[in-house]
Amino acid sequence: MRFIIRTESTRVPPVDSQLPDITRHRHVRPHAQAHYRAAVSDETCDQDDRALVIRDLTKRFGSSIAVAGVNLDVPRGCFFGLVGPNGAGKTTTMNMATGLLRPDTGSVWVDGLNLCNDSVAAKARIGVLPDGLRLFERLSAAELLTYHGLLRNIPEATVEERASQLLSTLDLANAGRKLVADFSHGMRKKITLAAALIHNPRLLFLDEPFEGVDPLSARTIRMVLDRFTTHGGTVVLSSHAMDLVERLCQHVAVMHQGSIVAAGPIDQVRQGQSLEDAFVALVGSSSETTDLSWLGTSLD
Repeated sequence: MRFIIRTESTRVPPVDSQLPDITRHRHVRPHAQAHYRAAVSDETCDQDDRALVIRDLTKRFGSSIAVAGVNLDVPRGCFFGLVGPNGAGKTTTMNMATGLLRPDTGSVWVDGLNLCNDSVAAKARIGVLPDGLRLFERLSAAELLTYHGLLRNIPEATVEERASQLLSTLDLANAGRKLVADFSHGMRKKITLAAALIHNPRLLFLDEPFEGVDPLSARTIRMVLDRFTTHGGTVVLSSHAMDLVERLCQHVAVMHQGSIVAAGPIDQVRQGQSLEDAFVALVGSSSETTDLSWLGTSLD
């Protein structure tokens, strides 16, 4: 397959360039697109206030189009939710936005830096918690954080101090010498988050960070993320848990079949509904069900 990456310009595009058309969906009022443009350009997304800009991002796998021309503007210092059904292209989009996957076409700017032309500098500003990340199982928690910190060229004394603080904050202090192989699912999520934060990124990508996490661990993770955004960091969060996205995120984008079908401040996307109802209205759902009358009947 031939890869084509746009490298002709490093300038961040205007905020109103190719915004997603949200007027064609049945629950969105006809004037909503104008409101979205005004809200983004006038209030939240001045060129210096965007942590992430994505333009015309596409990706094919064989004959299947996974991402079909995605455009996004993510304001700095907020929680930004990316939601969509399974197979919508969320993970593929996030992988391209973080440099883990090479796009077929399109451009990404991280903190004003072109991800293609200024790859090293842009990636230094990114922290990633991917779904299903494989860790170094035979390292302890402290060793894993030390490895990640030194890999980022952070002085050893600084790495040691940050690792100790992260382990304490994430309730992993007593597991500092425990091998990652012996961690529970929730502990693995927390140590992966710590590894994503050790170099103090400006933009954090989280793919299903709360999946399979107990309430106590989830609360701890939310506390750390709140502190991160309070100090100017930006979180891009992909999740199927609509109530979680609704509670955490100030902005949201809905993805379906490789495209963004709605994006903007969460109240605008919801249009007076719950996020789940708005989501179903946007992506559609089949009301037809196969006859399952045998379910729950006696086995006699």
